[in-house]
Amino acid sequence: MENTICYRLKSQPRKFDKNPPTVCYDKPEAAQVNKAEYDEKRYNAIMGDVVETLVVPKKSARTWTMEKGDLCRITICEGSQVGDMNFWNLDNTKERFYSGKTRQIHSTHLKIYDRLWSNLPYLNPMATFIFDTLKDYGIDEDGGSCHDVIGTRCDDYTYKLITGEDRFGSCHSYLTEAVKERGLTEADVHDVWNIFMCTGFTRDTQQYFCKPSPSRKGDFIEFIADMRLLVALSCCPQGDVSIAVGQFVPDEVCHPLKVEIFRKKDK
Repeated sequence: MENTICYRLKSQPRKFDKNPPTVCYDKPEAAQVNKAEYDEKRYNAIMGDVVETLVVPKKSARTWTMEKGDLCRITICEGSQVGDMNFWNLDNTKERFYSGKTRQIHSTHLKIYDRLWSNLPYLNPMATFIFDTLKDYGIDEDGGSCHDVIGTRCDDYTYKLITGEDRFGSCHSYLTEAVKERGLTEADVHDVWNIFMCTGFTRDTQQYFCKPSPSRKGDFIEFIADMRLLVALSCCPQGDVSIAVGQFVPDEVCHPLKVEIFRKKDK
């Protein structure tokens, strides 16, 4: 009898009900911003002062701070390059960027007027994405899009898992070194916002994929700080991410990124 039941189960494939998808977090009011208000904030900041300028060298990371209302512009200053970003509340670094919740509230790839949210139990908007020269890329024929919050930063642990070789040279290790000057440790480095990166999931196997970044010299993104921030940015050693992790990456595909902080003038 038991064998008969097993045979019937094998010979009669299970049928599943067909249901339409339900968007779990369908534009909650708290996640929406007044576009006119943020456009004005952007204008006021850009018409104000550049209070800091720095260049993150290729294959390294740097940190900077922002006051609430500051605008950060990150520019492709030499050649196509992706970056991995971390965010902390400057006044309480236990509060930090939560890529998973940001993904749930908005989408897998951030668009202008989306926000970057902090971890539990805080769940505050940390910054608002306000401008993007790549916004017209949209979603391509393979489902790829830019600026994702799905992929974790590359790291030397996974590199060894793939290749069997030890190395120092990943976004995780660069970010870890950069935050030491701020009194933070490896444990404070967290999942990232992948800027300028073109990614998605394959339709047949649902595997995470990357494409060469569509960014070119002069492209930039901007975001506005919604609280006082400590920010870290790594210039990924994968460069434009045209080569799979574990394979040799020529140095010439890696480039620096320029960072500028704009602040509204005091009245």
